[in-house]
Amino acid sequence: MPKKEIKLLIPDELITNKIYIIRNQKVMLDSDLAKLYEVETKVLKQAVKRNIDRFPEDFMFELTKEEARISRSQIVTLKQGQNIKYLPMAFTEQGVAMLSSVLNSNRSITVNIQIIRLFTKLRVILAD
Repeated sequence: MPKKEIKLLIPDELITNKIYIIRNQKVMLDSDLAKLYEVETKVLKQAVKRNIDRFPEDFMFELTKEEARISRSQIVTLKQGQNIKYLPMAFTEQGVAMLSSVLNSNRSITVNIQIIRLFTKLRVILAD
């Protein structure tokens, strides 16, 4: 029986614009991933913390206060005057792949497949 083709849920450009370079690694931030998965950031963070052994430093790291401040000014994730209550988590390609095992929904699986394909495309483009 042929596998059914996965329907793209999100325009590739929207995901690509959410991939940042932090600590010389291509990463996506927890708040952006939560929006793509249609869950609250708090839910995503809780799932990761309950399964922290699945997320070594090369899969996920927490931004420092300085990195969060710099990324906030570049990405504009908060309105002016708001403070960051919790430091953002940054997920590498491997960390994003691992998220589908802790956020067990059809949407997270489908979105993750799309994100991993885009990471791969970016790697090929940057290698040329």
